[in-house]
Amino acid sequence: MGTRRERVRRTTLSRATCLELLRRAELARVVISVCCLPAALPARIDVVDDNLLLLASTEEAVLVAARRGEVLSVQIDGLEDEGATWSVMASGLAGLPGEATSDSPALAQALANGASLVALPLAVVVGERVG
Repeated sequence: MGTRRERVRRTTLSRATCLELLRRAELARVVISVCCLPAALPARIDVVDDNLLLLASTEEAVLVAARRGEVLSVQIDGLEDEGATWSVMASGLAGLPGEATSDSPALAQALANGASLVALPLAVVVGERVG
């Protein structure tokens, strides 16, 4: 008996769709190199505009990277009702937030609990839907 192979359908998401998915998310993974090893660390996020994401983190590695102006990536993923999955990755040169502010209650709570704010200009935003 042969097995039936179903084709996996991959769709590249537009920047606008990726930004909308980022706007809906409160929690993300900050993808960073720590001692030359990859790490994915949790952070609260808020998209301020189409070109800037703010994140709140208590992770020292993330805060040091922001102070140094290093590249950070933020990744989120999800599952749709019909079973398709999606993933979004946003990357840029991290820095201090300057005048940027957020209205996000989740970010405010994280800051009240000792997190620090990091700004991530959205230089690259990519995503894919599978299924």
